[in-house]
Amino acid sequence: MNTDCVFRVIAAVVLVMGTVALPQPASAQTSAASGPPLTFTRDVAPIFQEACEVCHRPDSTAPMSLVTFEEVRPWVRSIKTRVASREMPPWHLDKGVGIQKFINDRSLSDTQINTIVRWIDAGAPQGDMKDMPPPKQWPSGDRFFLEDVLGPPDLVVRAKAFTMPGKSADIYFETEVALPLTEPRWVRASETKPSLRGRRIAHHANTWLIRPQTPEAIAAERAVRAGQAGADAVIDERVSRPPSEKEGFTEWAQGKGGEIYPENVGKLVMPGTKAYFRMHYHAVGEEVTDALEMGWWFYPKEKTPKYSAEYLTIGGGNAIQVPPNTVTQHQGMTVLKVPTILHNFQPHMHYRGKAQTLEAIYPDGRREIINQVSHFTNAWHINYIYDPDYAPVFPKGTVLIVTSIHDNTAGNKHNPDPEQWVIWGERTVDEMAHLNQQLIYITEEDYRRIVEERKKRTSRQN
Repeated sequence: MNTDCVFRVIAAVVLVMGTVALPQPASAQTSAASGPPLTFTRDVAPIFQEACEVCHRPDSTAPMSLVTFEEVRPWVRSIKTRVASREMPPWHLDKGVGIQKFINDRSLSDTQINTIVRWIDAGAPQGDMKDMPPPKQWPSGDRFFLEDVLGPPDLVVRAKAFTMPGKSADIYFETEVALPLTEPRWVRASETKPSLRGRRIAHHANTWLIRPQTPEAIAAERAVRAGQAGADAVIDERVSRPPSEKEGFTEWAQGKGGEIYPENVGKLVMPGTKAYFRMHYHAVGEEVTDALEMGWWFYPKEKTPKYSAEYLTIGGGNAIQVPPNTVTQHQGMTVLKVPTILHNFQPHMHYRGKAQTLEAIYPDGRREIINQVSHFTNAWHINYIYDPDYAPVFPKGTVLIVTSIHDNTAGNKHNPDPEQWVIWGERTVDEMAHLNQQLIYITEEDYRRIVEERKKRTSRQN
């Protein structure tokens, strides 16, 4: 798909704003008489356990629990609307555009959507309790999501607590924390989270590492990275920086869990480094206290992964202007200095954000749409993590272009005030237009090998 296609796709999004019909799976036309009557206990509860209870359970982050029939029944109209439109579970990636292989895909299948919609249309019967699956056992307390997979983190870094007043303008709270490391460590998984109560006021949080940038510190890091793909590209960018550099490490926003980096990929933390937290809080009508935490899971001390994951924002820029009652388009780009694998696709905009597209222009002039979100919502900053076998891989010199659509009209139900002139800014009533990406630098040899392996796989599949 070329750039003209990008603009046609985005133009279509703009033209139908406010008039989009709810998507209906073709199978939803099937009569309920084609099989036994659908019931909550036999047909719907298993779907909710698999896809909904991670948030919709007691003492979790969602506003209501959907564990029992009694809890679900009052919400069935809303459930039908949200499920049929694919608003819930939140997975807003365009299904027909770009790569579709992700390790954290939480979306429902057409069959599952059809089951829920038909069950509700038939009156949402409870069914026989003997058909009810055993209750799913969820961990209690305020835990990292990755604990279910990796166990407790090896290190938890806690930011200073902050109390947000009930009524206030947005606040950016910043704090530094010294890391208790006496030797270099490679992080294989990372997760940042507010407290359960703090999720009500936390919009997003960025984490940087403040690294010493003396010649001795750079030489020590170069020695640790010796032989690693992309090491020179990472370090050379720092040589001209100040004596202490604030390097982007990771980011958290509503809807984002932790990140497990692919096999043999990690993020390096050197001794003497500090963690720098910057949290974006907004008022919710009552005083709330939060203490942000970041959990790290390390590689064994003797292990140096072959590749490094580097955090980068793509697109953005502070030239964003969205006049009142208009729909605008902004673009930003970056040029890859070495062969690179993208670990994830994570759009980031605010209230007026409507659509965002990532396109690659290869050195030979070929253009490709990598992914697109046409129905972005500021309530969910989902991190779409690629299946490593299908993650996009680019040669040196590839240009990555981010195209962002902002809708500052009354047709945007999330828009707080279409009469405002909106510019770039850090408040939720301002705007942004970038992707939060983790880039994995590889060698030229790696690039050629991966491309050849994928060609062979495609040939076998055909």
